Amino acid sequence: MAKGVDFIINVNTGTVDLPVWTKVAGQRGASLSRGAETLDSTSKDSNGWQRNEVGTKNWELSSEGLLVESDTGYGALEDAFMNDEKVKVQMVTAAGNKYEGFAIITDFPVEAPYDDLATYSITLLGDDALEKVTAV
Repeated sequence: MAKGVDFIINVNTGTVDLPVWTKVAGQRGASLSRGAETLDSTSKDSNGWQRNEVGTKNWELSSEGLLVESDTGYGALEDAFMNDEKVKVQMVTAAGNKYEGFAIITDFPVEAPYDDLATYSITLLGDDALEKVTAV
C-alpha cells in the first residue's frame, strides 16, 4: 500500500531537450486530478438510454508545503508564474511511476501566519497530454 509521503513533485529546471528534474523542497501533500469531457452520442437507436463517448481529457496537479524560498525547485515555479511561462512538472509515485507534462500555474498563494511556519500551495493546469512513464 502506497503512503502519501512517498509521492514527490519535481519541476524541470533544465531545458526541454535536456530535462533536469528538481524536487520541490518542503512539499507536504499533492493531488493529481485527471478527467475527460463526455460527448453525448444518444440517438433514436439508443432504446431510451443515454450513450456517451470520451471527449477531450484534462489534468491538474496541486500541491502544498512549507515555504523554502531558497529552494531551486520552488524558485523555478515562482519564476514561471511571474513570467507567464509554462513549466514541465512531474509527480513520482511510491512505486516509481512518473506522471509528467507541461502546465500553467493558475494559483500560487503563500500563507504567512504570525504564529506558525510559512507555507505555499500551487495549482498547475495541464497543457496538452499527461504522460505516464512506468518504473522499470
